[in-house]
Amino acid sequence: MDYEKCIGVYPDFPKPGISFKDISPLVANGEAFRSVIDDMAKIAEKYSPDYIIGAESRGFIFGSALAYKMGLGFIMGRKAGKLPGATIKASYSLEYGTATIEIPADSFPKGSRVLLVDDLMATGGTFEALKKIVEVAGGIPVAAITLINLEELHGEKTVGLPCETLMVLSDSH
Repeated sequence: MDYEKCIGVYPDFPKPGISFKDISPLVANGEAFRSVIDDMAKIAEKYSPDYIIGAESRGFIFGSALAYKMGLGFIMGRKAGKLPGATIKASYSLEYGTATIEIPADSFPKGSRVLLVDDLMATGGTFEALKKIVEVAGGIPVAAITLINLEELHGEKTVGLPCETLMVLSDSH
């Protein structure tokens, strides 16, 4: 399936020079969304994950659906300050700012194999933070999977894990 036809593109959003990739039309299309999750599952199987982690908020969409498809638990990487109790957190840079993400400290047993999932790979900052959180929690980050990779930002080179994507787009279109 040609997923690019299901992605909205909004130049100069959220600020000039950024080309926002809108996944809303894709997830609203039942056939396309199912196909994406099926394709991600085919990739994910070779990494034999025990858990899947996704970053708030679009990583929840793909990560939880993938976890369901594979019969795995899903870990929510939440924005800072949203969780009670002991947490593990990491800050990271985005294309257009900074953010902090956290998980409950007891999200999974030590030694668990954890697959990182999000909608888009840009600078790789979100994935670096997820990787760090998984490692601090005693897990083994095994790979990162995305729907979209913004090729000229080379985020996949910063993560230090196998990074796989279903489509490559330019940040400028």
